[in-house]
Amino acid sequence: MTSPRATAGARAAIVLVRHGETELNAARILQRPETPLSARGLEQAGRLAARLAGLPVGRVLSSDYARARMTAECVARATGAPLELESLLRERNFGDLRGTPYAELEVDPFAPGYVPPGGESWEELHARADRAWEQVVQVSGRTPGHLVVVTHGLVCHSLVSRRFALPPGVPAPPGYANTSVTWVDPEPPWRVAALNCTAHLELRSGQPAGERSPEA
Repeated sequence: MTSPRATAGARAAIVLVRHGETELNAARILQRPETPLSARGLEQAGRLAARLAGLPVGRVLSSDYARARMTAECVARATGAPLELESLLRERNFGDLRGTPYAELEVDPFAPGYVPPGGESWEELHARADRAWEQVVQVSGRTPGHLVVVTHGLVCHSLVSRRFALPPGVPAPPGYANTSVTWVDPEPPWRVAALNCTAHLELRSGQPAGERSPEA
């Protein structure tokens, strides 16, 4: 697919970002809202920020969960763009399962039809992601330059798999790497120019670009 840098100069874009890694990501534990970035996650966020620093970023819109907000703050500092928080961009609510290691779960929390106790169903997540995208499009319309949207893995999955126009033969990925970027046209049908891209991590470290687990 086209490199984000190749598309950046042509027209404004919506840049969808998954947050950086946390210790609970690495430990495979369903996360709580207050979970912060780990040292590795902060490094990833710094590399993402350096990648975006030379581009015309007009605004950063972020989930208010700590791991997303911290990632967004790095981007905002590097680009000089204002930061706004949007609660609709939060990760799927796993309710009473939050804080539980995957290995201790007796159910698959991602299974179709499963509703975590005190949490959101897939249908509820998709409906909220749709409302979030409507808000993103509105904010993009009043933003000069690129709009960077920092959110979570399952929100990325919901939007990419249902709302965006992928190139022919390119499927939606099963998961999204930490600080991956997906470049989207700001107008319908919201064509994707680059999907789940982590060049800012790979080029510098030569290491894999982070966990590609489905939960953010």
